[in-house]
Amino acid sequence: MLIILTKRTFAKEIDFGIPVISIGNIIVGGSGKTPITIKLVTSYNNVCVILRGYGRASKGLYVVSNKGKILEDISISGDEAMLLAKSLPKTTIIVSEDRSKAILKAKELGCKIVFLDDGFSKYNIKKFNILLRPKDEPTNFYCLPSGGYREPKGFYSYADLELKENRDFKRIISIKKDNKIVSLNEKVIILTAISKPKRLLDFLPKDIKLLSYPDHHTFIKEEIEEIKEKYKEYQILTTGKDLVKLEKFNIKNLCLMDLDIKIDDKVDFFMMNEYIKRYK
Repeated sequence: MLIILTKRTFAKEIDFGIPVISIGNIIVGGSGKTPITIKLVTSYNNVCVILRGYGRASKGLYVVSNKGKILEDISISGDEAMLLAKSLPKTTIIVSEDRSKAILKAKELGCKIVFLDDGFSKYNIKKFNILLRPKDEPTNFYCLPSGGYREPKGFYSYADLELKENRDFKRIISIKKDNKIVSLNEKVIILTAISKPKRLLDFLPKDIKLLSYPDHHTFIKEEIEEIKEKYKEYQILTTGKDLVKLEKFNIKNLCLMDLDIKIDDKVDFFMMNEYIKRYK
């Protein structure tokens, strides 16, 4: 905790001359950053989304998509970046461990707004900080490695805007196959490789089987063939982040748990929009 406080205290913010909106969290594991990013980005033009690209086989900076034109495959992009690229057909997606270099690249490509995935801890970047808060806070409030927080819980006070699940936004799930809504079968299994996969069960009837792999796991042909044989009588559900990795395996009984975000009408984005206007 002392190291984190020292970094924040002595960091010098760099203004890159472009509005940077960070969507992050301070807990361990997923909190809805990707679907919230998709929801917010669709309200703006000439946007670039920058993320690290966890689970990708590449290193360095790659332009995954340029204004909707996909330039790299999923091994280069990672699952989250490819999901963003396919979900945002007018947006530029960049993966890079160095967020500062990526912001400069976004400006070079003519982007006017940057959305930074999981950028709260990048104290050297001047940005508007949105922090997502889970509906249930970790019971262990210590920081890693002993607790459930990546940064001190008190750091919520540094957010320019805080969005709490079930207060400010809700997740809405529909089951789709070939972009059409379908019903659940009697036999259903969830196949996924996301953080905290048990949270998916909250949106489904009881007694549904869960087959989960480590976060960002890369599926291979042999394990998928085994799953196809073992669960051939089942409807197999998966998430959007998993689907971009699974669609190449031609799983006939595969359906998408399509996630949409409903943001409460009471949430006020005035300060964020004023921040963006200052750069025009």
